[in-house]
Amino acid sequence: MAATTYDMAVIGGGPAGYVAGVRVAQSGGRCVVIERDALGGTCLNWGCIPSKSLIAGAALLRRIRGASDYGIEVKGEVRADLAAMVERKDKIVEGLVNGIAGLFKAHKVDHLAGEAAIEGPGLIRVKLKAGGEEEVRAEKILIATGSRPAQIPAFPIDGKHIISSDQAVRLKELPKRLLIVGAGVIGCEFGCLYRELGAEVTMVELLDHALPLGDADVSKVIERELKKQKIRLLTGKKILKVERKGPEMVAQVEGADPLAADLVLVSIGRTMNTDGLGLEKIGVKLSPRGEVLVDPGMRTSAPGVFAAGDVIGGMMLAHVASAEAIVAAENAMGGDVAMDYRGIPAGIFTHPEVGTAGLTEEQARKDGREVKVGRFQMRALGKAQAERAIAGEVKVVADASTDELLGVHVVGEHAADLVHEAAVAIRHGLTAGGLAEVVHAHPTLAEAIMEAAHDVAGEAIHVPPRKK
Repeated sequence: MAATTYDMAVIGGGPAGYVAGVRVAQSGGRCVVIERDALGGTCLNWGCIPSKSLIAGAALLRRIRGASDYGIEVKGEVRADLAAMVERKDKIVEGLVNGIAGLFKAHKVDHLAGEAAIEGPGLIRVKLKAGGEEEVRAEKILIATGSRPAQIPAFPIDGKHIISSDQAVRLKELPKRLLIVGAGVIGCEFGCLYRELGAEVTMVELLDHALPLGDADVSKVIERELKKQKIRLLTGKKILKVERKGPEMVAQVEGADPLAADLVLVSIGRTMNTDGLGLEKIGVKLSPRGEVLVDPGMRTSAPGVFAAGDVIGGMMLAHVASAEAIVAAENAMGGDVAMDYRGIPAGIFTHPEVGTAGLTEEQARKDGREVKVGRFQMRALGKAQAERAIAGEVKVVADASTDELLGVHVVGEHAADLVHEAAVAIRHGLTAGGLAEVVHAHPTLAEAIMEAAHDVAGEAIHVPPRKK
């Protein structure tokens, strides 16, 4: 069995893995990407793209139902066909997966479909999906194996009655009653989606707020909007176990009445895919939680071995994985660059959306900063009124002494897109005053960011003066 030698072998073909493959090729290297499932990883096949395809359908349904707000009359029944929505989603995913394969072909990146196991320094054995094995030798290795939904014994995921986000994007029939365990990003996104489609949704969160890892004011706004959508939210509650009783699922809740549902979605975090890789054979160190430990250049404790994406923990976002992979690939090809996490944006595709960049107010204070805050309500914008997109607000967090822009948090229509100007501003060291000086086009939703930045100094035009 002849071995092929590469400049870099990448284990995992998700947002980290396939991007690294392309960057190595752009740098003049020869690369192979080994993926045991589908190219694109969780993001493209079971996460970002599938869920946003379904969410886009729900958003259109919402707008059609609200057409009378725009002076438009819609006659007849308007309903969602979940099976058709899933079929549309599948076509989108298929096209994008084929797009990655096309990128590999154009850049001359090799792709092996199979299960990879590291046998020693620079040596990988691949159990091919098509049968047989292949040996791969590489000067450098990138671990980009991602993560999977976390499981705990109290909620044994069976894919039918108790599901994870992987199955939540494949449902062909709408459950009448959906119980969501966890009100983080995934839980809130699916809660809004399936409530819009007509399910009765109950969400249970162990911590005190929905979106508990984000800014507290953002959580308050989202909780208010969930209530408007008639989504039942229980916070500070622990589900002890979920079991099937006859035709329904019943959750035992600590200090509360049992909850009955037709389907249970568990969204309590993710587990890193490091098992079975053979990392111990080459001395790759893991954290107590199972993340691969890396330095800012994405180097692991093993010479010539890098890691990027969900498998290293941290900001488990597809675009972060891709950025980390570019750093790893450039260093593998002789560079000396470091990952810069300043101002990285994140989008949460609830209704309304959330867009964040930089520190929350709580994080800034925990870092020992004295902060000042500016706010602006979306409803004060002409464009928001014209589009009937009045829910939400912008919050700007700045250093009280230097005016350095620390964080920007947007709740409202298109928030995940709007926040990117804040990401640029934070990354390049602008002050809140500097952001406020940028003239924004009227009428746009982006004016809310300018106004909130002005409000840091108490100078927003379209808000009443602050009480002294």
